[in-house]
Amino acid sequence: MSKTATTTQPLMLNVKEVAAMLRCSTRHVTRLEETGQMPPAVRLGRLCRWNRTVIEEWIAAGCPAVSAEGTK
Repeated sequence: MSKTATTTQPLMLNVKEVAAMLRCSTRHVTRLEETGQMPPAVRLGRLCRWNRTVIEEWIAAGCPAVSAEGTK
């Protein structure tokens, strides 16, 4: 048997990981989400997480605005 290191990517991303994918600041990610310009985060108390697949598909589609109004 050979042992190989299996690296799996998390299914849910935090704001730093989304910012790295978008090559922007974490504050910019927060603004995009607040104004409905990106998919909404899943909120667990104060934690915000984004589904990796949703974010990857959104980026592949050219980052279209999700809604005209923010969620706040």
